[in-house]
Amino acid sequence: MSFRITVLGSSSAKPTPNKHTSAHALNVREQFYLVDCGEDTQRQLVRYGINPLKINAVFISHLHGDHLYGLFPLISTMGLYDRRTPLRVFGPKPLDEILQCHFRYFDNALPYEVQFCEVNTRAEKTIFETSFMTVSTIPLRHRVPCCGYLFREKEPPLNIRKETIADYGLGIAQIAAAKRGEDIVLENGTVLPAAEITYRPYRPRAYAYCSDTQYSARVARIVSGVDLLYHEATYSASDKALAVSRGHSTAQQAAKVAAMAGVGRLLIGHFSSRYKDESVLLDEARALFPATDIAVEGCSYDIPKRTE
Repeated sequence: MSFRITVLGSSSAKPTPNKHTSAHALNVREQFYLVDCGEDTQRQLVRYGINPLKINAVFISHLHGDHLYGLFPLISTMGLYDRRTPLRVFGPKPLDEILQCHFRYFDNALPYEVQFCEVNTRAEKTIFETSFMTVSTIPLRHRVPCCGYLFREKEPPLNIRKETIADYGLGIAQIAAAKRGEDIVLENGTVLPAAEITYRPYRPRAYAYCSDTQYSARVARIVSGVDLLYHEATYSASDKALAVSRGHSTAQQAAKVAAMAGVGRLLIGHFSSRYKDESVLLDEARALFPATDIAVEGCSYDIPKRTE
């Protein structure tokens, strides 16, 4: 079952000759979601083999252009592709007003519905749910209302140990009860604790997207233990004062959050164009959190399914 992040953009503020602005495509069990939608995101989707029509929902972190300007042409293109299923767009107000202005002058006859879902950037709250995943907000510290998003698989149903079925001659009803976490009482009065005869087939996976933000211990608490953390690293430690003044983080601070949270892996991105070689940022982060990688555009990062 897939759980894969494809980086579509890793530049901050503006596109460069080699980089696009922020956007991630998330594939969870062949259900696709878009996190932020910087300029030219639709071209990046096509370039890396992701059909825009497969996007189920879009999650916008905040209303700065480098995270938003690609949404409007993407909506138009989906209409040209004759999309019929509704598209949910999550984000802070006044994104709804911005969308309505767009519809008034451009896409006033779309063949599908765009459903705006307001998010409270100051609250930790589950805002979206499927049968296998939840999406929650992560309050961030930026110059405007901003939140990250935490994508987490739900706990899988318990499996029963096959040898137990044969050893005790368990019937269908007893097996079903054990999978619900109920203890089984045999005819002779023996109690089989559910915890001893069942097991969790795999550990739920989680991915957290945190851009843009200053260093935040609260963020570290919220993303504790996630398999993959994407955290902005706009500046180096030598430009820390600049990071503070613009509401951003250094690579060192991103690594500090990852270390505090005990995450499995850290991806850093949202780089300032002043750094022609991001290896200085990578080295800075790895000095504190070795399991750090650069978010490379076009690359996909899989979170493998793991048993206990």
